[in-house]
Amino acid sequence: MLDLIIRGGTVIDGTGAPRFQADIGIRGGQIVTVGETDEQADHEIDAQGLLVTPGWVDVHTHYDGQVTWDPYLTPSIWHGVTTVVMGNCGVGFAPAAPDQHDWLISLMEGVEDIPGTALAEGIQWQWESFPEYMDSIERGSISIDVVAQVPHGALRAFVMGERGADHQTEPTTEEIETMGRLAREAIAAGAVGFSSSRTRNHRTKDGDYTPSLTASPAEMLGIAKAIGEGGRGVFEMVADFAHLDEEFALLREMVEVSGRPMSISVAQNDRVPNQWRRLLDLIGEAVNEGLPMTAQVPPRAIGLLLGLQASFHPFMTSRHYKGIEALPLSERVERMRDPSLKAKILADEISPGLAELTCRFERIFELGDPPDYEPAPEDSMTARAEADDITPRDLVYDLLLKNEGHALLYRTFLNYTDYNLDVSRDMLLDPNTVPGLGDAGAHCGLICDGSFPSFLMLHFGRDRTRGEKLELEWLVKRQTADTARLIGLEDRGVIQPGKRADLNLIDWSAMQLRPPEILFDLPAGGKRLVQRVDGYRMTLVAGQSVCEDGKPTGILPGQLVRHASAS
Repeated sequence: MLDLIIRGGTVIDGTGAPRFQADIGIRGGQIVTVGETDEQADHEIDAQGLLVTPGWVDVHTHYDGQVTWDPYLTPSIWHGVTTVVMGNCGVGFAPAAPDQHDWLISLMEGVEDIPGTALAEGIQWQWESFPEYMDSIERGSISIDVVAQVPHGALRAFVMGERGADHQTEPTTEEIETMGRLAREAIAAGAVGFSSSRTRNHRTKDGDYTPSLTASPAEMLGIAKAIGEGGRGVFEMVADFAHLDEEFALLREMVEVSGRPMSISVAQNDRVPNQWRRLLDLIGEAVNEGLPMTAQVPPRAIGLLLGLQASFHPFMTSRHYKGIEALPLSERVERMRDPSLKAKILADEISPGLAELTCRFERIFELGDPPDYEPAPEDSMTARAEADDITPRDLVYDLLLKNEGHALLYRTFLNYTDYNLDVSRDMLLDPNTVPGLGDAGAHCGLICDGSFPSFLMLHFGRDRTRGEKLELEWLVKRQTADTARLIGLEDRGVIQPGKRADLNLIDWSAMQLRPPEILFDLPAGGKRLVQRVDGYRMTLVAGQSVCEDGKPTGILPGQLVRHASAS
């Protein structure tokens, strides 16, 4: 007797093979049959006219705090994600000494733009060591599966105390050995691996660089060697690559001394628009020499959202805007519609740092409904303002007041140098990449990319008009089997007997991203940008429906995945 049969769906099984019609039989949370079956089941789902895919595996999220208070892990559950990997970029909340809680919150708030007030109210700190942190997650109830990584920043502070954040101080040999041992022990207890950050973009709330930025080769290699001695675990790394060959050589050596796989964040930067190609070439050379290295790449531009309720907009440092910024949004909008106040705000000087972020008008676009993530140069604020014979600042000011001040403008930041997504497509086609970098759960007031898995399918698999598309079967494989394999999860990502019954039932013709919006639903009323999507009729985790038509069902079969199979 089966628990469930999904009847008559069009199966895209995650292997890259052509789609086919089949019934799927499920028992005990696993797929047991694919094809026709005469076996009876307790329940049946009619999937006629629907696509049936594996659940998406998102390898780059920041739910480290949210997992302790939100059983549904929105927005990922809305987007068909059934497994998330957190603890990326070297930030997280374990291990954590009792006197380090505020500092860890400050680090996460600065690096990942998650409101510190929400973290302070939401996290209960029922742990000190990393294994205790995993135990705490396991005691809770969640809708989808979670995989944890040991973050370098928290580990360094735990071992070195305040010295861990001092970039003028080196850890002792004993401290490096302790960091390595604790990381190895955490992985032995079930963590998937270790993450670290070496980018100047990552700073605490107070503007201090992330602790791991200046970690010496001795420290990085010491930790890597210790993890390798355990025989399991992966590395996740982000770096500036200001000195590409030197920095990559260190990361490569970490793989050499440990024998463990590593993934590296790769995106196109306008300042060095071809560096990503060189980086992928270096990864390819390492792979050809037997070293397991992979790039995590974004399927679209990493874009900043600017708005009156967002973290940034072009006028936030205006002297006259500051006089009204504390007003409720509706009152602010009413005041800003006064032509005399508009003239004063437009005449005020903007700080240079803010100008670089929010006043590159040739890189700013109206997102629209449905949102357009591949806008043309003639759609930029600069081009539109020129056509209307006004200044870009004037145009942006008026657009921010649309929708009663809820409007959001899209500032392309990475992966959009040539004003198209050909670079993302090229990255995805490289054999040594996987889609990632969506940062679900993070960047609550500035970036809204937790929708990356849905966008990947929709844009490249159906809707793209400004360039070539990609085969949907191949895209599904990239977001399921390939991402699962990156972290050593062989029990999911494909629809085959014996695999975990994590599945999406999708109305392909109705699938559509909605515009991003700002909610104030985090603990302490904290704000966050979210994006919903239409078309996911049902998402199943271990054969149980956790979300239907964008609404969590309240069923919580998810679990902390103890990564004992990563050897």
